[in-house]
Amino acid sequence: MESIIFLILFPLFAGLLMLVLPNNGVRDTIVKAAAVVTCLGSIYLLFEYFGRGQVFFSIESALIDPIIIAAEVAIGIFIIGISVKYKKYLISVLAAVQLLIMGYTEIVFQPTHMSGYDLFIDEFSLIMALIIGIIGSLICVYATGYMRDYQSHHKDTPDNRPLFFFLMFLFLSAMFGIVFSNNIMWLFLFWEITTLCSFLLIAYARDEVSWKNGFWALLLNTVGGVAFAGAILFVNAYSTGNDIYLNELLKASPGVALVAAGFIGFAGLTKSAQLPFSSWLVGAMVAPTPVSALLHSSTMVKAGVYVIVRFAPVFEGNLVGIAFAVIGALTFLVASGIAISQSNAKKVLAYSTIANLGLVVACAGIGTEEAVWAAILLIIFHAVAKSLLFLAVGSVEHKKHSRDIEDMGGLIATMPKIALMMLIGMAGMFLAPFGMLISKWASIHAFVNAMPPFGMLLIAIIAYGSGMTVFFWTKWMGRLIEVKSERNPIEKEASGAEMAAIYSLGGLTVFACLLFPLISSTMIEPYINTVYNTASHLLSLNNMLIMLMMVVLVILLPLSLSHFAKGRTLKPQYMGARATGDDLRFLGSMGVMKETEFSNYYFEDIFGEEKLNRIGNLMTIVLLVVLFILISFFIPLEVVM
Repeated sequence: MESIIFLILFPLFAGLLMLVLPNNGVRDTIVKAAAVVTCLGSIYLLFEYFGRGQVFFSIESALIDPIIIAAEVAIGIFIIGISVKYKKYLISVLAAVQLLIMGYTEIVFQPTHMSGYDLFIDEFSLIMALIIGIIGSLICVYATGYMRDYQSHHKDTPDNRPLFFFLMFLFLSAMFGIVFSNNIMWLFLFWEITTLCSFLLIAYARDEVSWKNGFWALLLNTVGGVAFAGAILFVNAYSTGNDIYLNELLKASPGVALVAAGFIGFAGLTKSAQLPFSSWLVGAMVAPTPVSALLHSSTMVKAGVYVIVRFAPVFEGNLVGIAFAVIGALTFLVASGIAISQSNAKKVLAYSTIANLGLVVACAGIGTEEAVWAAILLIIFHAVAKSLLFLAVGSVEHKKHSRDIEDMGGLIATMPKIALMMLIGMAGMFLAPFGMLISKWASIHAFVNAMPPFGMLLIAIIAYGSGMTVFFWTKWMGRLIEVKSERNPIEKEASGAEMAAIYSLGGLTVFACLLFPLISSTMIEPYINTVYNTASHLLSLNNMLIMLMMVVLVILLPLSLSHFAKGRTLKPQYMGARATGDDLRFLGSMGVMKETEFSNYYFEDIFGEEKLNRIGNLMTIVLLVVLFILISFFIPLEVVM
């Protein structure tokens, strides 16, 4: 238990130290040291609890509950105060409602520890802890070099790096709290901390655009917070046992479990930026790149899908689960389509994140063993590959002063190291044998057995969405490796801290591919067998051999690029038998000098952001109305019982 408490508290105390340290090399060294300790702590946890299954812990302290209540009140008052200050009155009203719900719950029902367990660990939370500890720590290391360059390029932005690093480490602390909390009152506190941290990090620049996007994220996540608080009130009002604890809630009566899962799952939809709440994650792109990487890969959005996957067994075989699955599938389809029309690299990554999280939600809504297996694999591979891409794009932006995909043409020649890492990250998102593709295959296989006709509907949506995914990743990869003329590589592509983080994440992407059969057999399958009381093997030996052969081919790709790049010369291009010069100009058929241009298709008229968002939001709002009607059906049943 001590190692779990250490992982929850150490980033908090490290963050408090960052808050008082000045902006100098000493602070950066301490950030790196704290990140290393956090990373090693999560790895130590793996060795300590590997193969032990579910382990529960009870915290016997009279101070814990008052501290949690005080922290929730402080967060609520802060949100109300800053919302009133900036005239965001709807947020202040929602935060007040949330406080009233929690206050009423505490006063009337007086939730106590009873005989339950406050903390726990199992294979799923262990996987999440590794994602948070390793990837989150690498992002913090990357941020030391990135934020130094960021402040030099944004001299009009106040230098709030002490607060920035405090919030980054507090974020990690809260995420550890979420994945280790068995007491849903504790889970809710850590949930709210991530909401507050994301708001302050998105608004880091403190300009009008940053405040606008920060408050929008706060508004949508506060809506989810009210739903979460409502779930806690419902559980305390209608449960007859220790249902305030997650392990007991999952085994509660169908009414209590499904209503609580529905409300908490709704909060998960807002946190994971599913339609119609996806706009806050796109708006978060105004924040510095480490914030984007942290929100999109190892924290925040992963908290949303984590709780939905936790409740997957409750969703299995019922219409509430199907509603979640269809919302996730539509999000995957719409976000994948919008990504085609974007030339802004960070927007492509944002919509790709929303899409892949939609696929996780779809799998969790189905709730079968195979669907949950696919969902957890998607979480793992998305975390490593997407964090790599965000950090690489951030470094490219600093050198190119642009985040437009079209400005990244020939990056393999000018920034070969980072370009190669980007290619690995993109391959990890959609090429075999990387886990994202394997997870999509598994999800399609799981949808076949879903409730008809919903299973076939989900398969059709995933098939079309996957085709769109191939399109927008392939055209970006093409720009990276397209070279029109001789170019000299940039001498220093990024700072040492940035390159260390990028190389580490590139290696993790490949190693996750190599080791994923082992991860499946030793961690994912034991978790699923415990939850579903089965002893199934979801990955056959033949599939593992096939993937091993594909891994060898993938490893040969960067080696071949490295070999064939040596001692080679570029030859002039020819356009219709007319030679072009070094400047890629050629004489046209009418004697007019023409310029050769390379650019991608974006199909804004078909996949325009505004158009598809409007359609997707309308469809998912209708589904959410249906979802709440289904949930409300179970509430009177519990009252009668």
